Amino acid sequence: MLVNSGGSAVSARPHSARSPLPRFVHGRRHRSAVPRFSSRSLRANSSRFGSLSLLLPAAGSANRLRVVRAVAGAEAGGSASPFDASPGFPEPLSVKIPVGDRHILVETGHMGRQASGAVTVTDGDTVIYTSVCLADIPSEPADFFPLNVNYQERFSAAGRTSGGFYKREGRPKDHEVLICRLIDRPLRPTMLKGFYHETQVLSWVLSYDGLHTPDSLAVTAAGIAVALSEVPNSKAIAGVRIGLVGDKFIVNPTTKEMEESDLDLLLAGTDSAILMIEGYCNFLSEEKLLQAVEVGQEAVQAICKEVDVLVKKCGKPKMLDAIKLPPSELYKHVEDIAGDELLKVLQIKGKVPRRKSLVSLEDKVLTILTEKGYVSKDATFVAAETIPDMEVDEDEDEEVVVDGEIDEGDVHIKPVPRKSTPLFFSEVDVKLVFKEVTSKLLRRRRKKRSDGRTPDEIRPINSRCGLLPRAHGSALFTRGETQSLAVATLGDRQMAQRVDNLVADDELKRFYLQYSFPPSCVGEVGRMGAPSRREIGHGTLTERALEPILPSEDDFPYTIRVESTITESNGSSSMASVCGGCLALQDAGVPIKSSIAGIAMGMVLDTQEFGGDGTPLILSDITGSEDASGDMDFKVAGNEDGVTAFQMDIKVAGITLPIMRNALLQARDGRKRILEEMANCSPPPSKSLSKHAPLIHVMKVKPDKINLIIGSGGKKVKSIIEETGVEAIETQDDGVVKITAKDLSSIERSKAIISNLTMVPTIGDIYRNCEIKSIAPYGVFVEIASGKEGLCHISELSSNWLAKAEDAFKVGDRVDVKLIEINDKGQLRFSRRALLPDPDPKEFGTQQTAGAAGEESASAPSTDKIAAKKVVFMPKDNFSEENIEQTMDKVSVSKVTGSPKSISTEQTIQPRKKAIKRLVSPAKDTAYIGKDRPKKSSSKAVSSISANDEKCKRNQFVMHAFAQCWIVNYASWRELHHIARRLFQLYANGVLLE
Repeated sequence: MLVNSGGSAVSARPHSARSPLPRFVHGRRHRSAVPRFSSRSLRANSSRFGSLSLLLPAAGSANRLRVVRAVAGAEAGGSASPFDASPGFPEPLSVKIPVGDRHILVETGHMGRQASGAVTVTDGDTVIYTSVCLADIPSEPADFFPLNVNYQERFSAAGRTSGGFYKREGRPKDHEVLICRLIDRPLRPTMLKGFYHETQVLSWVLSYDGLHTPDSLAVTAAGIAVALSEVPNSKAIAGVRIGLVGDKFIVNPTTKEMEESDLDLLLAGTDSAILMIEGYCNFLSEEKLLQAVEVGQEAVQAICKEVDVLVKKCGKPKMLDAIKLPPSELYKHVEDIAGDELLKVLQIKGKVPRRKSLVSLEDKVLTILTEKGYVSKDATFVAAETIPDMEVDEDEDEEVVVDGEIDEGDVHIKPVPRKSTPLFFSEVDVKLVFKEVTSKLLRRRRKKRSDGRTPDEIRPINSRCGLLPRAHGSALFTRGETQSLAVATLGDRQMAQRVDNLVADDELKRFYLQYSFPPSCVGEVGRMGAPSRREIGHGTLTERALEPILPSEDDFPYTIRVESTITESNGSSSMASVCGGCLALQDAGVPIKSSIAGIAMGMVLDTQEFGGDGTPLILSDITGSEDASGDMDFKVAGNEDGVTAFQMDIKVAGITLPIMRNALLQARDGRKRILEEMANCSPPPSKSLSKHAPLIHVMKVKPDKINLIIGSGGKKVKSIIEETGVEAIETQDDGVVKITAKDLSSIERSKAIISNLTMVPTIGDIYRNCEIKSIAPYGVFVEIASGKEGLCHISELSSNWLAKAEDAFKVGDRVDVKLIEINDKGQLRFSRRALLPDPDPKEFGTQQTAGAAGEESASAPSTDKIAAKKVVFMPKDNFSEENIEQTMDKVSVSKVTGSPKSISTEQTIQPRKKAIKRLVSPAKDTAYIGKDRPKKSSSKAVSSISANDEKCKRNQFVMHAFAQCWIVNYASWRELHHIARRLFQLYANGVLLE
């Protein structure tokens, strides 16, 4: 009916036997009767739509007309009901479906009631909402179903927002694109041929609990929504994930269970066949993989049976009348014209010549049919259809509005078409039939492939490595007319791929592969821009296939990027990327666990549609034409022992487990032959790091020392990078530090700085070339690391006595010190004296003490001829009375007769000479020890002491021993204090006077 904006309604006359109006069910016509009008047809028939010019200028006025779809009900007797402000929607319905060890909740009628089909599926606290809508007017016929799938993960589902500048979800992320492909691939084979209404499947993650993954749930939700909608499909589909923990297969495992799983398999199918599988594993055997597929198929069958029950309760009628197939007569015409020539064209081995010949032959068929009057290239003429005219009340002017010209937003005005001139065939139908005839001939020649190979034969393989001199690793892998240029690049953590997902923490990928398929690889001209969904999917498949052979981050701390650019393509380019990527990794010096190869398997069914019995023929290493005209594309990657990745896309109703088993076993034989050819690569991979690759040094520090490396606001780490010239310094919370540089010298410099910053001093450590930062009266402060200083006492600066540290050292001097003490406050005490060489005992020989004429007095020595005398070194902290007495017995005093040049620099410091003179003067010693004894002349030589005065001589030896211990022996102030106290005890007891 027509409704104007003023509120008056124009009711349509009820249907009658003569009425040309089509019947409507749920807003859709049983038979699509609306032709596709072009601008030419509208101009040619402008008189018929003469009143249109009056309506178009008033598009925004209050008199805009709207047309709503008529809704027919069985109880209405086929009449169109008037527009109801509160239309009747189906009653809400909920059902629980068992999946594995739990149930999923399926609800329909609650949300999206205006869509052709809409459901919400809940697993735990993860909720998926999926809707299905289709266009009112069919698109141009094509050789593919016009299906568009979009999947989006709302950050609000996990209670967070995007970490980027734009907080609104934008274009799909890579993992969302992959899930779109998981939904699309099993749905497409179930769509009936001849249905050209554009169909859109939208899926959103509304809630995510972090435990139940949404991808397999989204596949099931899309299958249920399509089954409930008006879209004609053969069977309902469902999807599940299969994990392997130990020896147990788990259906729809949780994220925690997947962390321990050796298998990640996502399977989709119907109640009778498998439609799609994709999975990754760690060299799983073919038998284990088949067991997992069998478990998944049983789970899918159980879900599909429950979905069929739900569809019977609330499913909408399918638009079967909208299906338009090419006339059967057209097949005979095409076969008669192109049959024999088409067989010859299919035997051409080269892809480009064969493609050009097929295009030429297709044009020839089209030209002949046009000349005979069967086909017109005018796109406005279609197969004969009778289009009804819509009638309105007599009190209203007849207005016809072209679709799209007037749009109120929620209701569109439909065109009122005219009857078209009937013709036999359209140009599009001819092209569709030509392709189907080509596929039919391929099936007849099943064992005679276009390039002359047998079903299990592999195309010729050639590979070479190291062709790019500045790349870290490169390989060119060629198999037949398919060629992949793989390049490996090594870097640090900054080169890792950051993934923004529903989990709160951003994921970093240390290995990623990027696949590129430029149009030049097939000799065509095309768009270049962002990667397509196909490129993202193939890149992920190749990446997951290579991932199990990579070393751990502890063994190889590099981030690895592999680029695979397809330079030639004639089938299985993704599997060529697996082979080329493996060689490029080896050429870059990555210590992979083993070599792997990939192969694409195909299948051609001798279908009953073309007079066959349905027997499958498995083909190894399929070409592009076999992929396009065949029924299966089964990609398998791995080595001789097992499988690492697999992906299956099919174009028929499904395959069974026996077919999969045969394909997997034949693929294993093919991988072995490919690996043998890869081993003969010339030139072979270098298997060593390139000189252009960065160097990474990994060191471990205490986690609480990481902040010392970073510094305030990252200032310290930036200063280290600028000072040493390294490229990057990466720190982790567990104390791991990675230094990236282009040369070894800069790594060593930064390593030394970081070691000094984070070191934990221990007693006995020796620190070289330390700078004196400041000088105090009691010693110097030495910096052993940035911000880490300690005291070197004046007594520890030299093996000889120093009055002032400034006499021998100044600020900025560099010395070697040894850590000798750490007090309770963590303060450090160093010793330089402990690292000085021990004095040679031979330099202190015992000299004659009497009868030497011309010798100078010991009490008045020359200022430039004084040296330490021979002593016996005593152990530290062991200065007993017996040791003192032993020293007194062995120490002798004599004049030093050597040249002053033979005395070390530290032994010729002037203040120390005066101190020695005072200590060894017998006159002063006698006066100090015994006050009541007569004073001796201070100028009297030591050699003039009377041999009979043993007591005085003993006292002199004791004091001289004290002086020598102070000057020569490595004793601390505490030890010297202990010696002096013992001497006083001897004096108090009268030992020194007796």
